[in-house]
Amino acid sequence: MLDWLRLIRSENVGPRTFRQLINRYGGASAALEALPELVARSLTGRTIRIADRDEAMREIDASRAMGIRFLVMSDPEYPPLLRAIDSAPPLLAARGNLSVLKRACVAIVGARNASASGLAFTERLVRGLARDDFAIVSGLARGIDTVAHRISLETGTIAVLAGGHARPYPSENLPLLEKIVSSGGVAISEMPLEWEPRGRDFPRRNRIVSGLSLGAVVIEAARRSGSLITARFAAEQGAKYSRFQVRRLIRARKEPTTCCAKALSSAPAWKT
Repeated sequence: MLDWLRLIRSENVGPRTFRQLINRYGGASAALEALPELVARSLTGRTIRIADRDEAMREIDASRAMGIRFLVMSDPEYPPLLRAIDSAPPLLAARGNLSVLKRACVAIVGARNASASGLAFTERLVRGLARDDFAIVSGLARGIDTVAHRISLETGTIAVLAGGHARPYPSENLPLLEKIVSSGGVAISEMPLEWEPRGRDFPRRNRIVSGLSLGAVVIEAARRSGSLITARFAAEQGAKYSRFQVRRLIRARKEPTTCCAKALSSAPAWKT
């Protein structure tokens, strides 16, 4: 696991590059050894700073002190649907009840400044999904995400962080994050422990939100919002793997559990 962490924390090594290196060299250790020569032969001008062992060990030790466990893609606890997407994170840092990651999940995302009716809709939707034993995935954002997590605290929820576990965003939702972990839910991140989330990190997070889920529900989203990025990821992942339909509910007035039941009716039987 140390070599996996060093490789994915090296500069200019993302999930796809990581996978290419592993496939080419047969493992993270061999890929790390080959990187300096590979960069030296490159004509693109790219540079790669390789994460050193001490740096990686400090992150491992600090993460363990917070109760965080690292999951590589070959671990049985790694979410099976997420593993199937093209840009699956090679390494996940998870804190909380890992068994939630293997449950059938629905992503619920939406406006940060949602209306009262949108928030009430979200609450009814989450309660209905919980009755059908779905866990809820969301991004810990203000508004719709917050309500989705709060209502599913006792029935199973997954918070996907845009930054590291030590830098949850928004900070006002730190108490909610702690409740998620202590109530049997789980928080996950692919980013370094102390990573402060930046603008481009939120779309990266959204692909994980959709990748964990059988379906995605978007509530009161603006046309260019991050929530619709989640829906686009879900549609792309669903079309490729035929795992779910995406149901976009923007300022909807239909009965929420009925809408979700129809949206998920063509999904294949859930298997762990």
